Amino acid sequence: MKLRFVWIGKTKVGPIRELVDDYIERIGKFAPVEIVELRDRDAVDPQRLIEKEGEEILARSTPGYLIALDERGRELDSVGFAKLIEKQQLAATKQIAFAIGGRRGLSDAVRAKADFVLALSRMTLTHDLARVFLVEQVYRTFAIIHDLPYR
Repeated sequence: MKLRFVWIGKTKVGPIRELVDDYIERIGKFAPVEIVELRDRDAVDPQRLIEKEGEEILARSTPGYLIALDERGRELDSVGFAKLIEKQQLAATKQIAFAIGGRRGLSDAVRAKADFVLALSRMTLTHDLARVFLVEQVYRTFAIIHDLPYR
């Protein structure tokens, strides 16, 4: 099963980029990983921008199982998240894509197309911190699935 992380913009802050890279490397021991950083744009029409980003996210995250990250989604603990991922492994899902929208959030189209809408927290996180939080939890998921000590 391949894991694809699709998000808007690059992770620019050095220490945060290092954390993301570290967890991606760890995850790579369990599954192939790809990061897709879509272009961050400014627009006069914010709604059109969200829709355009949504089209790009959907184009780069399908086919497969899509998990959209949105504060209106369902919160899971680490074990529940591991069960969600393991269920897809057992179903022989070829790819799980994780989508993080731009600074204005995800389009309705992405949320509607998603197989699961996940809230990392009800609190607002910067996109960079959301990326770190997500990849850390995906790594923790594999530690749980494989009954490994978490480090």
